[in-house]
Amino acid sequence: MTLFPDLVDTVLGSSIIGRAQEGGLVEIHTHNIRDFSENKHRRVDDTPYGGGMGMLMSAVPIYGCYKSIVEAQRETDESRSEPVRRRVIYMSPRGKVLTQKHAYELTKYDNLIILCGHYEGVDERIIEEIVDEELSIGDYVLTGGELPACVLVDCVSRMLDGVLTNEDCWRGESIASGLLEYPQYTRPYDFRGRLVPEVLLSGHHANIEKWRHEAALKKTLECRPDLMDGTGVGIDIPEKTKNSEEEQKNGR
Repeated sequence: MTLFPDLVDTVLGSSIIGRAQEGGLVEIHTHNIRDFSENKHRRVDDTPYGGGMGMLMSAVPIYGCYKSIVEAQRETDESRSEPVRRRVIYMSPRGKVLTQKHAYELTKYDNLIILCGHYEGVDERIIEEIVDEELSIGDYVLTGGELPACVLVDCVSRMLDGVLTNEDCWRGESIASGLLEYPQYTRPYDFRGRLVPEVLLSGHHANIEKWRHEAALKKTLECRPDLMDGTGVGIDIPEKTKNSEEEQKNGR
């Protein structure tokens, strides 16, 4: 739900997420909040009660947009044997900061409805009425919620089945694994006197894995020692997920 659907469509219509949409692996729909304005000039904002700088987005068109989305999905929802898991998220600097672990938890929902604020934000009452959680992508302020929403959609979508060629593509990378990713190299072997580590040319897989783990630990300690505090930022994939994949390979 946004005032700038073209911005969102442009960002998410490209690269991996764009191809995932074309392949039917994920559906992303943008809804223009202005379409639900009750003002003849399609205004969606007004001055805040009590005074202050800037304009505030009104609850009325946002709620109209939300109702339209839910009603459009109702027929699909009713055809399902299990209840639809839906979550409404407001991108806000006061929300908890998005992590890879939380993004993985969001993959378990059938629908995510994301509200993008603008101007000075939105009327508090719409948050109380429809929003399940507020999320931030960092401790800084942007002009609107569209870019944070794109970050969230990208982060969640790439962990859905089939979006990347293999689950290991994201499970072993920086943050998801609990560490930063190890350094990587490609041709040429010699770049301005900097050589590729010999172990990577050895063909000895056990030694390569050992080097990569040690290099990941070293890189994490150098760049992000806060990740080593024991709180655990990595993602634990349930064992049943791994087992079910193995059963599919065996034809069961």
